[in-house]
Amino acid sequence: MTYTAWPLGANPWIWHSPVTTDVLGQTLPRLAGWGFDCVELPLEQPDDWEAAAAAKLLDATGLMPAAVVAVMAEGRDLVRADPGALRATRDYLRRCVDAAHAIGAPVVAGPVYAAVGRTWRMDRAARAAAYDEWREHIAPVVEHASRAGVRIAVEPLNRYETSLFNTVAQTLDGLTGLHGEAIGIALDTYHQNIEEHSLPEAVRTAAGRIAHVQVCANDRGAPGADHLDWPGFLRALGETGYRGPLCIESFTAHNDAIAVAASVWRSLAPTQDALATDGLGFLRRTVAAL
Repeated sequence: MTYTAWPLGANPWIWHSPVTTDVLGQTLPRLAGWGFDCVELPLEQPDDWEAAAAAKLLDATGLMPAAVVAVMAEGRDLVRADPGALRATRDYLRRCVDAAHAIGAPVVAGPVYAAVGRTWRMDRAARAAAYDEWREHIAPVVEHASRAGVRIAVEPLNRYETSLFNTVAQTLDGLTGLHGEAIGIALDTYHQNIEEHSLPEAVRTAAGRIAHVQVCANDRGAPGADHLDWPGFLRALGETGYRGPLCIESFTAHNDAIAVAASVWRSLAPTQDALATDGLGFLRRTVAAL
């Protein structure tokens, strides 16, 4: 089995938040120059970047758009939310789908169920009811994505950032009955390292539903500067048949909003450039050695 088909990408959040058209203009040429194949484009607010300008930058640099990353800020909720919040959240997610369609990104990825940091206790019955509610409220977004040729990738988060979807198994449960071709799972090694007993087994459990993959060290630093079983994780991905991108997602401690949201209190690499380039080099070497 060969593993050479995975494009390798990065997220501009490594350096900047919010990611604007100007930020893309600064960052995309650097990513291309370092040898990345693709890039994630976070969309914190619907007007942060303009799709036509982003498409021109992608074309000029030769980078593929790996995904539009949806940001579930405070008030963006599809569970236990008032009607106004539900409408606004669905409108925002539809805008993410439209942006992905406009730039040719195949996926909108993120925790598209509740605001990051929102947690509450649930027994088994309450959890089942919450999943039913989420399915009802995400369904119009999934249909919109299906018509646009975009797939929604639902990202389970660690227990400190959500209480709804923490594991692959929970996320699969939540996806039951939804349009399989239009919605799947976004794996993130940071969260899976906290919540899953085994990274490779979590990948195998998600087989057939993996829509996007984000990678970073166990502390959100550069892949490889950590204790994770990267060969096992990548072999498992290969076994599932996933051939989409692997995108390095990390953050800077020097941005007030995102540092607090992601609990990044210190530098995670000698420099942010090193985080990206060291991670890229490690992934290329590890994939080549499989």
